[in-house]
Amino acid sequence: MPPHERGHPSPRRRRMLSLPAVCPCEAISPAPLLASLLSLATDVAAADVAALPALRGAARDAVRIAGLLLAFLDAVASEADAPPLPGEAVLGLSELHVALQKLRLLLADCSRKGARLWVLMNAELAASELHVVMGSVATAIDVLPERLAAAAAANADEARELAGMASRHAWRAAARLRPDPEDERASRGVRSVLARFAAGATPDADDARLVLARVFVGVGDDDASSACAEEAAFLEAELLERLETPGGEDENDLVLLASLLAFLLYCRVVLFDRIADDPKKPEVTSAAVPPRSPAARCAAWVHTEALQCPITLELMTDPVTVTTGQTYDRASIKKWIKSGCRTCPVTGERLRSAELVPNMAARGIIEQLLLSRGVPLHHEPSGKHRCAVDKTASPFGAAAAGGVRLAVAFLVTRLAKGTPQEQRKATYEARKLSKRNVFYRACLVDAGAVPWLLHLLASSDSTVQDNAVAGLLNLSKHPAGRRALVDAGGVGLIVDAVSVAAKVETRQNAAAVVFYLSSSTDYCEEISRIPEAIPTLVRLARDGAYRGRKNALVSLYGLLQCADAHGRAVSAGAVAALAGLLLAGDGGDDRGEDLAVDAVALLARIAEKPAGARAVAASSELVTRVVDFLGESASRSAREHCASLLASLGRHEGERVLPLLGKLPAVMPALYALIADGTPVAGKKARWLVNEIHRHYELRQTMQAATPATAEHRGIRV
Repeated sequence: MPPHERGHPSPRRRRMLSLPAVCPCEAISPAPLLASLLSLATDVAAADVAALPALRGAARDAVRIAGLLLAFLDAVASEADAPPLPGEAVLGLSELHVALQKLRLLLADCSRKGARLWVLMNAELAASELHVVMGSVATAIDVLPERLAAAAAANADEARELAGMASRHAWRAAARLRPDPEDERASRGVRSVLARFAAGATPDADDARLVLARVFVGVGDDDASSACAEEAAFLEAELLERLETPGGEDENDLVLLASLLAFLLYCRVVLFDRIADDPKKPEVTSAAVPPRSPAARCAAWVHTEALQCPITLELMTDPVTVTTGQTYDRASIKKWIKSGCRTCPVTGERLRSAELVPNMAARGIIEQLLLSRGVPLHHEPSGKHRCAVDKTASPFGAAAAGGVRLAVAFLVTRLAKGTPQEQRKATYEARKLSKRNVFYRACLVDAGAVPWLLHLLASSDSTVQDNAVAGLLNLSKHPAGRRALVDAGGVGLIVDAVSVAAKVETRQNAAAVVFYLSSSTDYCEEISRIPEAIPTLVRLARDGAYRGRKNALVSLYGLLQCADAHGRAVSAGAVAALAGLLLAGDGGDDRGEDLAVDAVALLARIAEKPAGARAVAASSELVTRVVDFLGESASRSAREHCASLLASLGRHEGERVLPLLGKLPAVMPALYALIADGTPVAGKKARWLVNEIHRHYELRQTMQAATPATAEHRGIRV
């Protein structure tokens, strides 16, 4: 079993431009060390220098030196009849091995397209690291013993010449290594835009396009928006990784990461007219960006919007197909299923099994698409970063704050006054911005995005409607967002969306918004005053897909904080709907049991009031099922909710419920188990129930015994 499945933390990802290397052990013999060196040199010599965003000249020198080393090592290793390699060669070969490991890591980091901007802004650090590595390569070659070249036998002279050339080139490259002038100009351009952000000034659009063209030199105009999205995904992942890593919160790095992320978000929002990877409309780009290469055009036929995961709206990296025929990214759908969901997120149909079939056709298209852009498959920030999101309330610098505020102001203008296509993109960007960053949510609320997102709930475009509700859901996680939504009179619109939205996912997200609003007592009263609020949630709990039912149940649970909500829930048929979920939870699948736990918790809250207890007690089948669920459920909280429900029924409807409980053989063992293993509160309720059942039974026995005794006494007197 893999370590992460045994509960061990997974190893952390190596940080960009950090170059860890493993030194060969002292006891290693020269022959396997030489074979490993050949593999390393082959990798470095095959590096694609043209893919590097920075240090292309210095990297070209490094690859050339690796080619010389490869020829030298091959000459030494190719002679079958050569004498054994000298033992003293291990020191020099080990040093060379460490240097080539670092060189391979450095070139891999610099050639990662998703990190183009980060590498460019750290070009001096990369140049410094490359300077040290090239010096290490030259030193390692110089300390190699003369006898090592002699091992090449007939090619000894050629081996000596190759080693000498590699050493001279390495020393020369280390001496003259510095960032390329083009890199410095691009870096200065980015910093000038960041300075304007920090001052609260809007950069000139043409200047921003020119800077972007220098950063993404060689990227086609149709791919520039996607490149921005890929770069932003990398920077966001790097930021969250550092926030989550203990000791990884270097203030300077966090400020630079957040500032560059704001720069890319501003460019993506302001400079491009279409959604990244949406081929429906050409984007506005600078003429300074070179035309697309043939490699970039090879995947132009791909409808890339269809390659986005319906759950995350990100390009899939490992597409799999579920039993309904829908395709999702493996990580997203596994998380969905692991949470207890057993329905298709798109169609709402029940999944016949949890089997995930790799969609090789979709994966091949995605790989071809990314290969045409020179981008490897990458992973977006995962759920493990969820705790780090709470640390994003700070903007990490004036430049980041200014850039995000400018981008958000532009978005709100598009939401308010844009064309339908502009509003479509603006709602998408608002949804993306508010997804993982607390500061971005605050900026959207402060800029007045909530009223316009509410206005777009009436859009005839189902995608706009879906993005607007998802954006409101993200903003409702922020206290100011909930307040703005209520102040704008949006509660009724959200309730309407729960029942009439075009997409299943939209209705489910709308119910989740109600849940976040119901976390506040004041907002609960606001929601409960809407006549259709509770009936709508009850219908969703009864008829919806799994996620919709789940959201409806937790929303109803929050709304029942209000005293008058109990009666409305009962009148809306909540007891019958919950009884259906609880009875359906007897089927043995995880999804049904999860909903049953929520249903019994909600029934326990409804039964706290006499009218609710009366409605529950009216169904002997439901009471019997609660007793069975008390005994069979593995969930401790479910058993305690069952005890609370039965205690409320005994208190308000004892004359009807206690006789029924006394006839059920499963009730006493379950209550005694709860007394032994449950919480103090649950144990107290279970003891009260046991005593009441015993008291009722004894009273009944006394009455039954007293009746014939009275008749006999009367007969004797006569």
